[in-house]
Amino acid sequence: MQLNEPLTHMAIPSTLNLLPKHRLFQIGLKHSGNIHYQASREELAGAALRLDQATLADNGALVIHTGKFTGRSPKDKFIVKDTLTANTIHWNDFNIPIAEKYFDIIFDQVMAYLGERKDLWIRDCFACADVQHRIGVRVVNEKPANNLFAYNMFIRPSVDELENFNPDWHIFSAPGLKLDPEVCGTRSENAAVISFKHKMILIAGTGYTGEMKKGIFTILNYILPIEKNILSMHCSANMDDAGNTALFFGLSGTGKTTLSADPSRKLIGDDEHGWTDQGIFNFEGGCYAKCIDLTEEKEPEIFKAIRPGALVENTVYLDGTQTIDFTNGSITENTRVSYPLHYISNAIVPSVGGHPKHIFFLTCDAYGVLPPISRLSAAQAMYQFISGYTAKVAGTETGVTEPKATFSACFGAPFMPLHPGKYAQLLGDKMKKHDVHVWLINTGWTGGAYGVGNRMKLSYTRAMITAALEGKLNEVEYSPMPVFNLMVPQSCEGVPSALLNPRNTWTNPAAYDTQAAMLANLFNKNFEKYASGVTDDIRAAAPKI
Repeated sequence: MQLNEPLTHMAIPSTLNLLPKHRLFQIGLKHSGNIHYQASREELAGAALRLDQATLADNGALVIHTGKFTGRSPKDKFIVKDTLTANTIHWNDFNIPIAEKYFDIIFDQVMAYLGERKDLWIRDCFACADVQHRIGVRVVNEKPANNLFAYNMFIRPSVDELENFNPDWHIFSAPGLKLDPEVCGTRSENAAVISFKHKMILIAGTGYTGEMKKGIFTILNYILPIEKNILSMHCSANMDDAGNTALFFGLSGTGKTTLSADPSRKLIGDDEHGWTDQGIFNFEGGCYAKCIDLTEEKEPEIFKAIRPGALVENTVYLDGTQTIDFTNGSITENTRVSYPLHYISNAIVPSVGGHPKHIFFLTCDAYGVLPPISRLSAAQAMYQFISGYTAKVAGTETGVTEPKATFSACFGAPFMPLHPGKYAQLLGDKMKKHDVHVWLINTGWTGGAYGVGNRMKLSYTRAMITAALEGKLNEVEYSPMPVFNLMVPQSCEGVPSALLNPRNTWTNPAAYDTQAAMLANLFNKNFEKYASGVTDDIRAAAPKI
């Protein structure tokens, strides 16, 4: 669809078609080719197929390969260090500074590269479902499939909202542009660069669509806490018919998306949220779910969402068919699908909810040490939030041959540009004010570590979470777990009592004790870098060997 052609999927005034190019010229993008503005998902899929950049699965979903990068490249994400950010960003291995002069060079190269493309795909959209806090985002893509991702994942404006749309931020995505590290001040030929001064995200050399989503998440994690005292969170959220909200924090692979897509509850969102004085709101307009080993039986809502309009990344087909083989991780274990939020049958639109009554910290403990569910005190909740523990298992990352502990502050360190203490302080204040119950859920191993024990059944995890949400764990007996001092319920409806105490599930209790001491040491070592910035009660919540 060229700039002067009518949009078939919505009646937009023809004068609106001139706005993107005019305004793009104002910020330095000169382009004489075709501008595909606000293209429909059908048009985007058709273009990707015509350009031989995608295939169509038999369920109607568009399937792409993102090239060399099948996930984020954390070491190649940069934030421009300038007068605005020099003393506000928590500079570390995830928040890597880049000089302003290099941003200018990369900007000029991205503009020149995109300006030479025959076609550009441009979308105006919003982030943040709460209209009081939403930001306008203009996404400029080299590839139609990447623009479909933006259609799915960001909030789609109405016709009236588009008429006077004025973007607060721009994303420029140029997967085909290879940077010269010596000229551009980067580590390699790919980079994602954020400038808070210019309100731009430049993405070069990578076709992984998630860089756009996480770029906006990163900037919201800076803007909302600093400017509005809003807690930004890497969590999913749902609520019951009475409006009682629950939050699920967790790193990739812990079950955050799966457990929030509960057919008995209404989905607010699966990944990124803000917590204001009024309640919870979703940052996004879609879901980005892992689909390795996906089945309709285990995750029916996600499975049924993979249909026309959905974008599936880095999967393969069963031989001789157009049927996706979700069991095949030959390209990557990080196979993904994006789809609009309303593809989930029980999703709430607009995606907002009240203050949470329950918070669940999800961890996949591959060491088999932590209990499947435990109740946390306020201090323990803060300790676990700052720790952000999970464990990777063999096969999920090159070189990982045995369980490997991962600590990611606030359950999302790569996207948190401020010091973890800022987010922890906001969370602690809100938990206290709204009397929130906090639970630690182990979706990992029991009866032994990975390779010996068994993965906790999803049905048991769901039963424990349901029992907590329904107040059924309020009156049961609890016992403290040694070393970690977690309060463990001694019974839970729908769960064998023998599973609740992890030590009892091991055939060799002494081996469990050794493993628990090892994991406690890892917790304590990780927390050393935060200990000086927290209160005595939080430090006292650490494991004791």
